[in-house]
Amino acid sequence: MARFIGLFPPLFVLLWSTGFIGARYAMPYAEPFTFLALRFALALAILAGLATLAGVTWPKGRQALHSIIAGSLIHGAYLGGVFFAIRHGLNAGIAALIVGLQPILTTFIAALLLGERVSPRHGVGLCLGLAGIALVVAPKFEAGGDLALLTLAPVLSAAIAISLGTVWQKRFVQRSDLRASTALQYVGALIPTLFLAFTIETRRIEWTGELIFALLWLTLVLSIGAIFLMLVLIREGAVSKVASLMYLTPGVTALMALILFGETLDLLQVAGLVLAGAGVAASTARKGRMTAIRNRIFPS
Repeated sequence: MARFIGLFPPLFVLLWSTGFIGARYAMPYAEPFTFLALRFALALAILAGLATLAGVTWPKGRQALHSIIAGSLIHGAYLGGVFFAIRHGLNAGIAALIVGLQPILTTFIAALLLGERVSPRHGVGLCLGLAGIALVVAPKFEAGGDLALLTLAPVLSAAIAISLGTVWQKRFVQRSDLRASTALQYVGALIPTLFLAFTIETRRIEWTGELIFALLWLTLVLSIGAIFLMLVLIREGAVSKVASLMYLTPGVTALMALILFGETLDLLQVAGLVLAGAGVAASTARKGRMTAIRNRIFPS
């Protein structure tokens, strides 16, 4: 795995960005918590089956509980908040911008709870990334949105939830088999989504080809593939650096939408993509690498 760890960040960004595309296919045919409960249950069944067949050692006691708590935050609360807000009228651009606060929230939470040092370079990178996100989604603000407590509160809670979940995963979840620990995460994710699906939704589903494709894609590629990559990255690097990768997802999603749905990018959005990329590079590059790049640009 060490040979390919360098490929994990760009692959993670690519896979994570497809989540918004999959949601666009699925949301007209199922309510958000009902759909997410199906997605999490399918992912749990697959991972639990793989872990059982492989005979892995499952986390027990507090370790199992920590995995469940991390999953309820990273998957259940985060995706539930975003899907609910968009379902009830919040403009997707505004939702993306608010969730884009997650790297900054994660950085401060990690500094407070884990003692991770926030260097000036990292702070500048985070600010550049946030500014890039603002430029990418700015044109979408023209479409408007329902800026009410019903929509803003869930998406703000989603940004806080994934920030806390990422730090919780780093702080409390020890090294264990990814199949078993991720399966336990989806146990945690099912708790809030099933509760809300049975209390505030009708649980009606229209089984179309688009919904089935979205369910399989979001389960296999996002809930298993991308999450595995994220957990490996959390294990191998600082939490705040992993979080800064999220700055690239709005731009990558915009490019996918251009290819799949013909949505165009204007010069302001292109500038935002470049700025977000520069922010990620500044906040994630190692000190030696940054020195080499600076020497190349400004040779002595």
